[in-house]
Amino acid sequence: MSTGKLAGTIAVVTGASRGIGRAIAGLFAQQGAAVAGCSREVKDGGFLQDLVPAERGRHLMLACDVRVGEQVHAFRDQVLARLGAPHVLVNNAGSVARLPVESTSEAIWDDVLAANLKGTFLMVQAFLPALRSRGPARIINMASIAGRQGTPLFSAYCAAKHGVVGLTRSLAEELRSDGIAVNAICPGSVDTAMLAIGRPGAQPDMTPMDVARTALYLTADAPAAMTGQCLDVY
Repeated sequence: MSTGKLAGTIAVVTGASRGIGRAIAGLFAQQGAAVAGCSREVKDGGFLQDLVPAERGRHLMLACDVRVGEQVHAFRDQVLARLGAPHVLVNNAGSVARLPVESTSEAIWDDVLAANLKGTFLMVQAFLPALRSRGPARIINMASIAGRQGTPLFSAYCAAKHGVVGLTRSLAEELRSDGIAVNAICPGSVDTAMLAIGRPGAQPDMTPMDVARTALYLTADAPAAMTGQCLDVY
């Protein structure tokens, strides 16, 4: 029998193949949750590779592009059929583009908004009936310090992450009566591949595990009445 702060729970984590999402999925699994992770492509097993082989069988790592509604629905159906209704949904998947605004094409703008904001919306919409069936449940959205302030050369990313903050606050009020707490995490610079792309040469202040521990707090330790909050972690 699994033990830990999340023993007996089911968690869904997007973007679980690398970086922050992989750290969250792995930590949640170590704390006893059955974790369904997804990423656009699954090449090396994602977070499952960080677990001892005997533990991998009770978790899932599936391909899902959160920008595409049909793939989100197919992922949801597999999670519900194989693990059951989740207690927590972590919307972590995202992408970044570093460009002056005049060089940001419509396609790049649409892609960054879709990966970070539309994907969060689609996942919440798809899993909401299952989360409601659990009674008390948690949704955690990964925003960014870029969702709090402006950053040059990151117009699409800042717009998307500001949108995630706004969506989080709206959902918190909409779902308060359902007993579903909705909060966001706004990390600063984290040692990930995305940071290397977005800010080449930057020295990160944190590891992905630092952010994962914040997600664990929001899932396991934060009071149920704590909702609509955007935790700055930097």
